[in-house]
Amino acid sequence: MRRAYNSVMKLPQISACPQCSAPFRSHRVCPSCGYYKGRQVVSVTALA
Repeated sequence: MRRAYNSVMKLPQISACPQCSAPFRSHRVCPSCGYYKGRQVVSVTALA
């Protein structure tokens, strides 16, 4: 009876970034471009 909650657990939703079209989790800053809700929040530098 205690296992009833296991059917409710789901994987996090993945969306496409409107700026760079990279996959990212909803309601979070895009890790590849640093944009959130149409404005740049974090500056992302290219790794060499």
